[in-house]
Amino acid sequence: MNLITAHAAVATLASEGEHVDTHESISPYMTGGAALVILLLLLWITTRFNRDR
Repeated sequence: MNLITAHAAVATLASEGEHVDTHESISPYMTGGAALVILLLLLWITTRFNRDR
């Protein structure tokens, strides 16, 4: 199987399937807020361990 036929097979397979969401997506604000809280917590922990510097 050469590259062109492999590409055609993958493109055909991808175009046949139809994606249907069965759940609501996660809010980007909730994801960003959680990431911010985690990073701030890691920053606080790091500064507690580096008091001597």
